[in-house]
Amino acid sequence: MFGRGHFSLGRQSIMKRKKLDGITIFLFLLPALVLFIGILAAPLISSVVNSFYQYKGFGSKTWLGWDNYKRLFDKNQIPFWDSVVHAFILAGFSVFLQLPLALGLALLLGRGIKGERFLLSVNFLPVLISTVVIGQLWLKVFHPEGLVNSLLRVVGYLKEGDKNIQWLGDGQGKLLWACFIPMLWQYVGYHMLLMYAGVKSVPPELREAAKIDGATDWQVDRFVVIPSMKQILKVSVIFAVTGSLKSYDLIRIMATLQTKEASVPSTILMDYMTLRGEYGVASAVAVLLILLCFFFAILISAAFKERD
Repeated sequence: MFGRGHFSLGRQSIMKRKKLDGITIFLFLLPALVLFIGILAAPLISSVVNSFYQYKGFGSKTWLGWDNYKRLFDKNQIPFWDSVVHAFILAGFSVFLQLPLALGLALLLGRGIKGERFLLSVNFLPVLISTVVIGQLWLKVFHPEGLVNSLLRVVGYLKEGDKNIQWLGDGQGKLLWACFIPMLWQYVGYHMLLMYAGVKSVPPELREAAKIDGATDWQVDRFVVIPSMKQILKVSVIFAVTGSLKSYDLIRIMATLQTKEASVPSTILMDYMTLRGEYGVASAVAVLLILLCFFFAILISAAFKERD
């Protein structure tokens, strides 16, 4: 009888300990769970619900069904798909210009060249600078009397008597590129740092073995280093594409919310939410933007998985 009672008490003690462990785990997860629900889940659900209503941000709502989405698909009403095309152009430049430049810098610095730490800090510096400061800097660069036009006069592209090029004028065909250049420049250092960490994570033994076999530095990078950092490259591509789709701040500083030439989905969203008070349309834009980001993140992950 004593043995059975002792066994029963031991079993109760274990179950009590498991229960306490479960409560402890829940309490540790609770702050993160609250943040997830409050910052991500609740706004997402709210956006999905509001996208089916005519809503001004306060007061009553009017059910519209799919009307807000139909307006987004009608180019004559809202230039949403033009803004998506602009975001895709930025994503293309990010993937095929920004990332190769960042990879080249990471591979170069990863070889342990002289001044490696200094060059790493200099290239990463734009990431640390406030977007407002960068926007104001490039506004001066692209000003009609700014650095770009001055350089064009020095090299003879602009002759005496020629008017200055209006880089930031809507409808001139140049505003989109004037906005994209600082965006690409700002985040080269960010991707370079990610890739630099990937380069440094490659075991030195692999490099030495390739060098013994007669491989050049370029061949070591191409056949040893780059294949070893595919996961870092995948993350960089996902960040570049989704970041391009979500871009807003620099374009907002260098152009107006209602500009058509340099519009992106986020400027359409903010235009309809803050200037027009159409929260339903803005919510529909937000929902489509989230779906686009998820779609491309999954697509890019699948592409890298197939390559593996």
